[in-house]
Amino acid sequence: MKATRERILDAASDILRTRGVVHATTKEIAQATGVSEPTLYKYFGDKERLLLAVLRERVPGLSGAAVRPGEGDVEENLAELAHAAIGFYQRTFPMMGALLADPRRMAAHREAMERHGGGPDKAVAGFAAYLRAEQGLGRVAADADPAAAAALLLGACFQEAFLRYYAEGPDAAPAPRSRATDLARAVVRPLR
Repeated sequence: MKATRERILDAASDILRTRGVVHATTKEIAQATGVSEPTLYKYFGDKERLLLAVLRERVPGLSGAAVRPGEGDVEENLAELAHAAIGFYQRTFPMMGALLADPRRMAAHREAMERHGGGPDKAVAGFAAYLRAEQGLGRVAADADPAAAAALLLGACFQEAFLRYYAEGPDAAPAPRSRATDLARAVVRPLR
């Protein structure tokens, strides 16, 4: 039998994906897991920590793309990161979408993410850090702007995921790897 924490994460992942952060409750997640709400809070502290754990541990994405500065080809590494980002965004739209329509909840969510070290800005910062490291190794042009390149690539990944979700819904097929390769190529070539 799975450990309690793992069961909570499994239930939370399913519920957050189908009901979204705004509509899912910790009570509902606890009931689906077969534990009390205090038990859920014992493991995660609050709903935002639970969401972060789901995003980090149950939604394959950015953390699964292992690229290291100085290893492999920069364009291929960015394609790997882009492919992971598109998939991550595509899977998280159902979870996060309703937050956009509720400014009060969005503000509370933003504050909680800041307290817990999460938030969408972390991906851009991570991509930019990778590019700065490659720049330091001479594999990216010295006059390149890693932060701008990271924002452009992730913005394109977000748009790609949104269009797939919009056209096909939450069960849309994952974007083909070739799409991530094309996006990475468009960003990397001017950086060389």
